[in-house]
Amino acid sequence: MRGRAKVAHESEQIAPETKTRKGRGSGQYDFLVVANRLPVDRAGDGQNSGWKRSPGGLVTALAPVMEKADGAWVGWVGSPDEEIEPFEYGGMALVPVELSTSEVELYYEGFSNATLWPLYHDVIAPPEFHRTWWDAYRRVNERFAVAVLARAAEGATVWVQDYQLQLVPAILRERRPDLRIGFFNHIPFPPPEIFSQLPWRRQVLEGLLGADLVGFQRPNDALNFARSARRYGSAGGKGTHLLVGPEQRTVRAEPFPISIDTARISELASQPEIRERARQIRHDLGNPKTIMLGVDRLDYTKGIRHRLKAFEELLSDGRIQVGEVTLIQVASPSRERVEQYRLLREEIEGTVGRINGAFDTLQHTAVRYLHHNYPVEEMVALYLAADVMLVTALRDGMNLVAKEYVAARGDGTGALVLSEFAGAADQLKQALLINPHDISGLKDAMVTAIGLPSGAAGRRMKAMRRQIIVHNVEEWSTSFLDRLAEVTHG
Repeated sequence: MRGRAKVAHESEQIAPETKTRKGRGSGQYDFLVVANRLPVDRAGDGQNSGWKRSPGGLVTALAPVMEKADGAWVGWVGSPDEEIEPFEYGGMALVPVELSTSEVELYYEGFSNATLWPLYHDVIAPPEFHRTWWDAYRRVNERFAVAVLARAAEGATVWVQDYQLQLVPAILRERRPDLRIGFFNHIPFPPPEIFSQLPWRRQVLEGLLGADLVGFQRPNDALNFARSARRYGSAGGKGTHLLVGPEQRTVRAEPFPISIDTARISELASQPEIRERARQIRHDLGNPKTIMLGVDRLDYTKGIRHRLKAFEELLSDGRIQVGEVTLIQVASPSRERVEQYRLLREEIEGTVGRINGAFDTLQHTAVRYLHHNYPVEEMVALYLAADVMLVTALRDGMNLVAKEYVAARGDGTGALVLSEFAGAADQLKQALLINPHDISGLKDAMVTAIGLPSGAAGRRMKAMRRQIIVHNVEEWSTSFLDRLAEVTHG
């Protein structure tokens, strides 16, 4: 029998903000969020170190909803072979789901991130299809669903999040038809011609069709899903209005572009200590005329290689010079146990080394490469320090970094170079939109951004800021849940 660490529910083992679960006496809830991860991370070292709230827009969006709706969050704690009793943190009841070391390897690193992730991102990297991975995916999705079923009150609303849990809606539907079920896909959904490669395409589609409302980042993603559901699944109907089963149950597929906590980023950007940190960053880089910034997870979908190639060619062409222009590339660690990611890191670091070896001077560096995770305060300081933000994703569900940069630029300065293949391009139409595969076009956009007149830059930035102030992360969650209520009552 494999060993496991069991953490008891004791106040001294969790952060001071954590309290005994406040839910119903029966431990059931009217609103449940189901995600691969719980909205908390370990605070400090060791199993008994306590918790802190995870960064990220999803937690920010849903925490207030859960507090008002007697809500619970079902998810994995983030470390394998660890059995933890349900507890409460920050007004949210948390229901941990255990994963073994083997399941993390097969379900998460395998099927989720080496099969589905590349397949859903237009096969930028080749997906792998292994039956053992699929078996683990099915088994883990069943476990998540069982955890929800044990906690869901009669008629509860359940909101399932993302591609790791696509089978959960149908399991819930079969066993608890009283539930109101929503699903949101945070990454793109591929066209049927690509999705058809998945050996288990029908099972995945039937899993998603268990929901009443399936949300996507962009209209095309919703259309892609609906087309696949009719071609390879059991759905009928027209457009994104799908009909399922003998009873012709309605399933809606619709876009709900996610956003950020705009007010929080704007407030941080106004703090004197963060503005001073931004000035210090520029000083430490030798006060170049222009700082370009890329902020990404180290992932092959983010177009980091294309960005570095364009920057290197601009230096070689003499269109920019070291000392006048510096590129900061933040590449946060990602899935480092997956072979494709390890190889990507080696390639990126080798490219940065080659560029700096060829173009650095004694006083100035061409590329400042940072393979770290940073707190939000440091990220906002970087946004304030950067004159040009480079978002060159080859395929991206949304890309919230682009929106965070705009939120931080309250004075209307700065320029955003944005891939048309990122979902954010649908909302931030005043950015300098580029095709990252077109290296010449990307180079021209980078040069344009450097020389953009202040008046034109200000008009673009102010228009983008208006967009994200109205369409913030709270508006995203509210619009989805309101729509879910409509389609289930309709």
